[in-house]
Amino acid sequence: MTFVIRAANADDLQHLYEMAKRTGGGFTNLPPDRKALAAKLERGAQGFARTEETVADDLFVFVLENTETGEVRGTCQVFSAVGQKWPFYSYRIGALTQHSEELGRTFRADILNLSTDLEGSSEVGGLFLHPGERAGGLGMLIARSRYLFIRNHRARFADRCLAELRGVIDEAGGSPFWDGVAGRFFGMNFQDADEFNAKYGNQFIADLMPKHPVYIAMLSEAARHVIGIPHPTGRAAMRMLEVEGFAWESYIDIFDGGPTMTARTDQIRSVREAVDDTIVAIDARLGDHKEGEKRLVSSGRLAGFRAAYGWIEHRDGGIALDPDCARSLGVEPGQSVTHVARW
Repeated sequence: MTFVIRAANADDLQHLYEMAKRTGGGFTNLPPDRKALAAKLERGAQGFARTEETVADDLFVFVLENTETGEVRGTCQVFSAVGQKWPFYSYRIGALTQHSEELGRTFRADILNLSTDLEGSSEVGGLFLHPGERAGGLGMLIARSRYLFIRNHRARFADRCLAELRGVIDEAGGSPFWDGVAGRFFGMNFQDADEFNAKYGNQFIADLMPKHPVYIAMLSEAARHVIGIPHPTGRAAMRMLEVEGFAWESYIDIFDGGPTMTARTDQIRSVREAVDDTIVAIDARLGDHKEGEKRLVSSGRLAGFRAAYGWIEHRDGGIALDPDCARSLGVEPGQSVTHVARW
């Protein structure tokens, strides 16, 4: 069974909608709304079709397809630069230290500052894998394929990259962080605000949210305890990001308080360690007998981009590739591929 990452198209709308209904809420980049998803696919088509090698307000949507059945079992997205249409807001955790001579004490207060520091960064997000496929390294395939796409279209992406991890959501689908902070000012529950953001963006935050710092000590205990904590289903994603070189630098999502991870784009491990090689042979021994090394392999540009796991063996003048991977990528001897070690 072979899975391949490919560019999403309009025919994938139903697949994306079915996956979106499984997310359980708080998944801004994959809303369970057909109109919003169709708009994403249309925007993605425009991004893939744009020929200028410059940073713009592009969105690239990908899907994970089972090449034997044609089923779509996962998805992910890459934004070339956030904050182009409307401001990109985060909270940054800071501190205010004050000293009282009379009391002989120094007080340190942790505060949340509304920030647009990350504006202009590229973003990797929208990653979802069908529960029935969460084995065999497919989550890693989806996640890391984005970095190979960025590497091979480097001029289209910023020098900094971010990833927003979903925060803690309670059993009722609510957010303790939202209830303790923004919910007090907006008169709407988390589900309604999250849905509105997914469809229309978060400009309403700028319109209605107070601009002064929020003192963390004044929040409810439930809200304080989830600041910077990923949703339980996102802990593996956080570890994968850390392996790639992403770090949490005290930025959190304004809706659910989940951590926003950042990295210098050229220092992302998959970007840094990937290499290009020419295929000199398609060798069935590599797939049948598991000879060689299993690696993440990609080919093609823009809408023709594809990525899959493949077995590689170094040969004079290039590499040999197993037939299943070659078919999935649509490559043959004489063509070039990008590959990186499987971790």
